[in-house]
Amino acid sequence: MFVISVAAELAGMHPQTLRQYDRLGLVSPGRTRGRGRRYSMRDIATLREVQRLSQDEGVNLAGIKRILALEAEVTRLTEQVDALRAYVEPGRRVFTAGPSGDVVAVRRGQRPQRSMRFAEAEARGALVLWRPGPR
Repeated sequence: MFVISVAAELAGMHPQTLRQYDRLGLVSPGRTRGRGRRYSMRDIATLREVQRLSQDEGVNLAGIKRILALEAEVTRLTEQVDALRAYVEPGRRVFTAGPSGDVVAVRRGQRPQRSMRFAEAEARGALVLWRPGPR
């Protein structure tokens, strides 16, 4: 974590520019208890990208804010797609009956939590039979 003067030097900007970018929501540094800004290396990389887009590409600050938001959304959606792919891969799917009798997906090697009624019935030696409902 860097104070604003060090972050400005690392990003090649004036500290007042960093304050303006914070007010505009382009970069949101962490805060101390006294509300002082603390910049991470990720914040500094974002500041450098803002500077590159502004100076090299000629994009205005509103456009840069939109670009950064879209990049964050793409990252979030990519992670979600990866998680869903892992969930539906044929070798990774395991299904079982849940406590209410519904079919639930579980991770390989895990079991669903049993309901108290099922556990009590099993402890008494009762046979629990699951039948699918009418279609």
